[in-house]
Amino acid sequence: MLSFEGFVRINTFLTGVYRVAYLNLLWVVTTLVGLGVAGVGPASYALAKYVDRWFRHGETPPPARTFWRYAREQPLGSMLVSWILLGAGAVIVTNIFVGATSWTVQALNIVALAVLGVAASYVYPVMVATDLPTISRQLAGALLLGFGSLHWTVLGAVTVGLTSWALAQFALPLLVLFGVGIPACAIGLVTRIAYRDLEESQARRGTRPAPGGRRPGRRTAPAVP
Repeated sequence: MLSFEGFVRINTFLTGVYRVAYLNLLWVVTTLVGLGVAGVGPASYALAKYVDRWFRHGETPPPARTFWRYAREQPLGSMLVSWILLGAGAVIVTNIFVGATSWTVQALNIVALAVLGVAASYVYPVMVATDLPTISRQLAGALLLGFGSLHWTVLGAVTVGLTSWALAQFALPLLVLFGVGIPACAIGLVTRIAYRDLEESQARRGTRPAPGGRRPGRRTAPAVP
């Protein structure tokens, strides 16, 4: 017989699943409202911030109203980041399939694409959890966070890849329903662990708390060259 605690856990899990689907819908709508290129940045920033507040701080405010507010926090900065990533991605993909003159050049571009993928995965979580002032430092912080927690990055990427493949093979509507919510949740879990480890490391060295352990109203950032 199902206990009350078991019922509560199931209800919490299902509520989280519904919330991920809702956030994916909000991301799609915000991106479309911004005509794609102008909307994907603010939408990704809002998604990253909601997931960060949810996973690291346990905050689950009303998704729609909170998502719209987050999307308007840094519209220009988030758009510029998305344009840089999209532009770099277009150049790299073109080099891989069209401009590569040898397998060595092609391999280097594949490596560059992987590095760009790490930057794209973490740059918005870095933007929402730190006070790094410029886009270059935010991108550097994203790379530092991604490669500094490389084992978690690889595990997250494999999990997202396998989950997306399984849904595409056996439940394609679910892949459409959850969409970007799947990688967003994986990145949220990785950053939660990474910031906690950074906080513990800084605590052992006697420095101030990392982003995961900062006091309310204050923002700290990992050191970036």
